[in-house]
Amino acid sequence: MANDPFPRTTIGGLSVSRLVIGTNWMNGFSHRTPAQDRNIRELNHRHPDNIADILEVFLDAGVDTILGGIGQVVLKGIRAAEDRTGRKIHIINTPRFDVADTREGRQDAERAFRATRDMGAEFCFPFHGMVEQLVDKESRTIRRLPDYLAMIRDLGMIPGLSAHMPEVILYSDEQGYDVESYLQIYNAQGFLMQLEIETVNRIIWNAKKPVLTFKPMAAGRMTPFVGLNFVWNTIRDRDLVAAGCMTPDEAAEVVEISRAAIDRRQVDIRERGSISAMPLDW
Repeated sequence: MANDPFPRTTIGGLSVSRLVIGTNWMNGFSHRTPAQDRNIRELNHRHPDNIADILEVFLDAGVDTILGGIGQVVLKGIRAAEDRTGRKIHIINTPRFDVADTREGRQDAERAFRATRDMGAEFCFPFHGMVEQLVDKESRTIRRLPDYLAMIRDLGMIPGLSAHMPEVILYSDEQGYDVESYLQIYNAQGFLMQLEIETVNRIIWNAKKPVLTFKPMAAGRMTPFVGLNFVWNTIRDRDLVAAGCMTPDEAAEVVEISRAAIDRRQVDIRERGSISAMPLDW
């Protein structure tokens, strides 16, 4: 039922909520226009207290996992929400680093992973832009990936992989790389997906580890009702969905729509307004 704790899954032996809090909107990345990016930043959506307000709604619903490039503003918001609620937030950080096969490149990777550990993240999933530079389609391998994963393990974190290229999941499973989960873009519009939706769905269902899907609403191109219902109803019980939002009210809607999809019931939110329902002197 809606008042029960939000459904959970396990990544690398650690229990996490299946709904994951996305951070693009908190960080000012709209995936739409520069004006909307500025709107996020200039209207103070990136203030730690505003972020904590959103996170508190998620925590009250049992959603305790957050994903993204966690910068200082978001991290301060996380700490504030934890202090308010007495609940811990599990951090999945996606660090960027130099992937050059040089001493300097290796040192930069170690720095990025150590910074992830030091912020209290339990999961470290190298950013897709780094991982995909190393993909070798001929050999179906990801160059130097085992070295990076070993660094993450040595720092006491759980490793995973971020992917825009669905091949990352295929090659990692084939090679038996030491990862516990995958990030994969997945939405009903195919937004930013490099293969057709049906193929990505098949890859998700055949993945050996839980898949954390993201951009379910195609960065605002679909309503939450449409985007979230599609994803929740076409993934496995072990998989996850990351969704971002701008306000506490939006967070509450994301939680309710997700719970209704999982529980197979009607959504309990107020009907959306329309011009036909407004008084003429509005």
